[in-house]
Amino acid sequence: MNDFCPDCMSKFARILPIAVLPLFTLLIGWQLGVQYEQKQLLDLQERLDILYNGGTESGAVLGDPEKEVDISLFWGVWRVLQSRYIEPESLNTKELVFGAVHGLVKAVGDPYTVFMTPNENTEFRDSLSGHLQGIGAELAEREERIVVVSPLKGSPAEKAGLQPEDVIVEVDGNDVAGQSLQEVVNQIRGVKGSNVTLTILRETAGDLLKFTITRDNITVPSTQYEVKQTASGSIGYLAINQFGTETISEVEGILKAIKPEELKGLIIDLRYNGGGYLEGAVDLASMFLREGKVVTVEGRGTEAQRRYVSGRPVLPDLPLVVIINQGSASASEIVAGALQDLDRATIVGTKSFGKGTVQEVVELPGGSSLRVTIAKWLTPAGRDLGKEGVIPDIVIDRTREQAEAARDPQLDAALMWLTTGKRMEGTTVGTGTTIE
Repeated sequence: MNDFCPDCMSKFARILPIAVLPLFTLLIGWQLGVQYEQKQLLDLQERLDILYNGGTESGAVLGDPEKEVDISLFWGVWRVLQSRYIEPESLNTKELVFGAVHGLVKAVGDPYTVFMTPNENTEFRDSLSGHLQGIGAELAEREERIVVVSPLKGSPAEKAGLQPEDVIVEVDGNDVAGQSLQEVVNQIRGVKGSNVTLTILRETAGDLLKFTITRDNITVPSTQYEVKQTASGSIGYLAINQFGTETISEVEGILKAIKPEELKGLIIDLRYNGGGYLEGAVDLASMFLREGKVVTVEGRGTEAQRRYVSGRPVLPDLPLVVIINQGSASASEIVAGALQDLDRATIVGTKSFGKGTVQEVVELPGGSSLRVTIAKWLTPAGRDLGKEGVIPDIVIDRTREQAEAARDPQLDAALMWLTTGKRMEGTTVGTGTTIE
């Protein structure tokens, strides 16, 4: 109210000292408690500072962390929460531990080093086996933003129009800035039949885009094979959607059934293949190479490991084209990079995603796990896939409009190259490096 009342003012003057006194007392008590706890935490922090100052310039503490790292700060904060948090009944011990480990791992600063709770670990394993529930998109954290690596083929995400390099800004209207990859993934997941709305930043779009996607059971077939007939002969077409537990056995069965004399060439489609097992990449490349190095794995403090072909090729001579795009990552890049460097295949499409690191999954007590980056990989010619990706020999894009109209200029370019040895109009020469 804006009306001035002298009587009200006089009443207010009488009430004010009575009302302020308990509030002032409360503030003093709160401030003393905070000062005492802050003093405890500052003492703990001082001890930690002394410990850190004795470490390396990078801040790393060497040796056995259980003996050399003072985590009394952690226990101090835990006790403050137990004694002062307004809703103590909501403090779940397991969630607090998981949250602490999440924060520890996130502080490393590597988006591919991730702690997974038991539920998250199970979902991760299911995704590699080709069975999962959600929208069907592989996501990654890049420069503190959540980016779509690739929508899985035939998934709700692909049908809705999500594209590689799309940046997720909001989930159901909630800003995800500052959230971890796992926090965003947890919001996107949900039961089959429910909807989730993603707000997307796309470099080629002027405004933010919104996609409402209906979650579903996602079953991703590892491989699909067919023979495409052209005026110049038959071309085999093998789409590999992921490098899962059964992928290599499926591919080997398909390739052994092929009669090379009946085909003019083979197309391997690795578009939107976000990767999987490293061994699968080496095994796949080995099916087309008689000899040579597939990839070099450079780990921490160890001699570089060079992974060579198995020596048991299935189709070492059949002309080969590999199609990639910005959704091709990880194991897909190893295969494409090796076949390109060893001059075994022509690469068609657009530059790959550029994920050049190796992760190991360490199983932890209670069903949780840690996916930790242990190495980076280089192509046979020494290219760092994490920095460069794979650049096609024949560069050609496929727009969303073309995909919606069931037109595929990348596949057309691959077919033309295998049947005529000519580049399709609209393609450009890439800068892929090969070695003799």
